[in-house]
Amino acid sequence: MAVPLKCLFFLCPLLSLVMLPVIANASMKDNDVQSRYVGPEKLQSSNNSSMADRLDDTYLNEHAVDNPEEIASMVDMSIRNSSERRNLGFFSCATGNPIDDCWRCDPRWHLHRKRLANCGIGFGRNSVGGRDGKYYVVSNPNDDDPVNPKPGTLRHAVIQDRPLWIVFKRDMVITLKQELIMNSFKTIDGRGANVHIAYGACITIQFVTNVIIHGLHIHDCKPTGNAMVRSSPSHYGWRTMADGDAISIFGSSHIWIDHNSLSNCADGLVDAIMGSTALTMSNNYFTHHNEVMLLGHSDSYTRDKQMQVTIAYNHFGEGLIQRMPRCRHGYFHVVNNDYTHWEMYAIGGSANPTINSQGNRYLAPANPFAKEVTKRVDTNNGVWKQWNWRSEGDLLLNGAYFTPSGAGAAANYARASSLGAKSSSMVASLTYGAGVINCRPGRQC
Repeated sequence: MAVPLKCLFFLCPLLSLVMLPVIANASMKDNDVQSRYVGPEKLQSSNNSSMADRLDDTYLNEHAVDNPEEIASMVDMSIRNSSERRNLGFFSCATGNPIDDCWRCDPRWHLHRKRLANCGIGFGRNSVGGRDGKYYVVSNPNDDDPVNPKPGTLRHAVIQDRPLWIVFKRDMVITLKQELIMNSFKTIDGRGANVHIAYGACITIQFVTNVIIHGLHIHDCKPTGNAMVRSSPSHYGWRTMADGDAISIFGSSHIWIDHNSLSNCADGLVDAIMGSTALTMSNNYFTHHNEVMLLGHSDSYTRDKQMQVTIAYNHFGEGLIQRMPRCRHGYFHVVNNDYTHWEMYAIGGSANPTINSQGNRYLAPANPFAKEVTKRVDTNNGVWKQWNWRSEGDLLLNGAYFTPSGAGAAANYARASSLGAKSSSMVASLTYGAGVINCRPGRQC
């Protein structure tokens, strides 16, 4: 028998009363989950850094839960399933750059800083930096004593013998008296502040592993040395003269250099030598320099045959002359970079390196004698014609040309392949944000 319509109107309030406790209980459970799990991380300095001020007293301790990574994943999943995500612009900000799309779309990036460590690509993708440690807040830009650095300084942070994620309380220019010697498992994260390392010594990554350098202006680096410098809490020693590189990587592995702006140093902008491997240089902006990037110590140093380096989504810009990079012995994946300036050549090498150039945009200079992208350094034709150098999907403009060599078979480039190349037509969008990004808390970077 059919139920009269007016009966349904009487039942509706009753059903509402019956369902209300169920709905309220579910809501309370949801709120309880959020109250336990959504709380942001607390940025804190290390136990030995009592002088380093905390960024914000409202932040909660990241170790307040047993498994913060699992909790972060749960929160991220809830965001993805929420209709509010549409209002955050996640979909409109995507560029196709897999590193940036991994973290830049989140306006709450400053509460999830360590997620950056999960966004790496290429041969250096497994570098975790200081992901598994505490935060250290640099509050003092001075470098008064390289042997006994004060708590709260960048030098005091990087020499510690435990993982640290290093951030900056405010904008600062750091002029180093001597090389900044990194210890393992460190991230230097300049996001949210305008940080320059300039007008003195710069960064040395020597015989260590798992280092991430992100979001720094590094420029006008000078030769320093013949001085005592501390490299760990328990060791300091005599340093001979350093060349004045912006970043020097020596006998190290799992290193990721991302979103930095580098220029005008005494020697190289990035040098990686003496058996270094598992390296990624990504999203950097290189300008105003002669010998930009050296990968490999010397033709006779055969330990560099193990070297694997990814160079991706960088912009090689105005005022550059050569070595973007200059390679020896190892395996080098040059992918989706934008080369808008060079005076001599872009990519060079000696000692039989394998160079895999994919999806780059090469804009040759006006000089008719400098159109060639490639240069075999001090090697005759009969030798270098056997080397495996290839150009695949590159966009060659204004008369630019790439001179390939070797067999050309895909199998020869297996050890020089680290990620899927995108079309060279996408290079402009992939590299649009190269260099330091102006990031502010509460806004997408």
